[in-house]
Amino acid sequence: MEELQNVVRDGGLAVSNLPEKGRCLLTTKNFHPGEVILRQEPYVCVPNNSSTVSRCDGCFASENLKKCSACQVVWYCGSTCQKSEWKLHRLECGALSRLEKEKRKAVTPSIRLMVRLYLRRKLQNEMFIPTGVTDSYNFVESLVSHLKELDEKQLVLYAQMANLVHLILQWPEINLKEIAENFSKLACNAHTICDCELRPVGTGLYPIVSIINHSCLPNAVLIFEGKSSVVRAVEHIPEGAEVSIAYIDTAGSTMTRQKALKEQYFFTCTCTRCIKVHDDIQENAILEGYRCKDDRCNGFLLRDSEDKGFACQTCGLLRSKEEVKRIVCEITAISDKKLKSTSPGNHKEVISIYKMIEKLQMELCHPFSISLMRTQEELLKILMELGDWREALAYCRLTITGYQRVYPELHPLLGLQYYTCGKIEWLLGYTEDAIKSLTRAVDILRITHGTNSPFMKELVMKLDEAHAEASYNLSSKDE
Repeated sequence: MEELQNVVRDGGLAVSNLPEKGRCLLTTKNFHPGEVILRQEPYVCVPNNSSTVSRCDGCFASENLKKCSACQVVWYCGSTCQKSEWKLHRLECGALSRLEKEKRKAVTPSIRLMVRLYLRRKLQNEMFIPTGVTDSYNFVESLVSHLKELDEKQLVLYAQMANLVHLILQWPEINLKEIAENFSKLACNAHTICDCELRPVGTGLYPIVSIINHSCLPNAVLIFEGKSSVVRAVEHIPEGAEVSIAYIDTAGSTMTRQKALKEQYFFTCTCTRCIKVHDDIQENAILEGYRCKDDRCNGFLLRDSEDKGFACQTCGLLRSKEEVKRIVCEITAISDKKLKSTSPGNHKEVISIYKMIEKLQMELCHPFSISLMRTQEELLKILMELGDWREALAYCRLTITGYQRVYPELHPLLGLQYYTCGKIEWLLGYTEDAIKSLTRAVDILRITHGTNSPFMKELVMKLDEAHAEASYNLSSKDE
């Protein structure tokens, strides 16, 4: 613990223990918005490869890949990444190569992560690779597993996964119970590695980052630059304050957030957003409840005292349970049957189905409903794939309105949505609108992503080009 304190002290941090939270990360100096609080490489990590998507083990790139000729499991983009991973993959490759081809297909990213965890420990114990204070298996041993809180189904699954790891490694001395416990530790402490646009690309264990606690109103954000984790302040964090990040998507109601945190991380959040009881009732009703039948009213509904239906809290109009149930059943039927029956690549058919769902949701749900926003996100994605830019822009603007309601002002998802909006506006020739959207994107993302990444440099360049185009158009008019 003392060695760890010495390491984080240089970065203006301290590890502490709080009675109800356990370990946490505190600041020993002021941090300003956009300032890097912590940067750490993974102890172990793997790309999220599947039957449809493959990524380089070294840099997570998805283009110009070649499969390892020996194990036929791992991919590389070139010799540089292959050499950088060779010390660890040399052992992994030998272990995977011993498996039958059919069994290799069962080696999921989660299994590979565990195999690599044990191989890294072996290499460090034998001093083939260095061991540091923040780069040691001791950190894994100190993580909380919550094994006693798992149900029997999950315990059986971890036991089966542990057996597969044992089959791959074939170490007589390996402890199956320890492997199962480590799977539980990784489920609570590993992080999804995302690209600059927050699309999942892998999974990694970052020991110091795992010390940082959750808040539904976090003062910091976790972003990845390649495989490196970077924690940045999104607001002024005074000396002595606890650093917090969000473990989950915080767009949901308090009830939804608490359920997600309890199921995966086994704790009840007591952040300032979660303990506002009065505001919570209204928030739940708006984000996940129903709208008033009167289109002119923007009120939210709560169950009436006689349990006949849902009463508008603004105008008092009652909506019957039967009507609500009918629309919910229609939405479920369309979602379950028609979306599953659509042929692959038939975007127009999918759009038609999503628009039917959207119409029903607009009839039933509050305008700020999360489910309505998710449907509109899907429509935006498909319309962009089709190149229907005008309608895509309309939906992008709708989602921005929703994001402003459910996310803080400096949230990366809001910044990325402004970026998307700006690119579409510029493509359609709406240069002035594009400048406004790209400016908002830069204002947010320079805080969450920093200013030096290729992604941010490209964004700033697009904004500069939009300004230059606007100046040219203005001078052309003057002439």
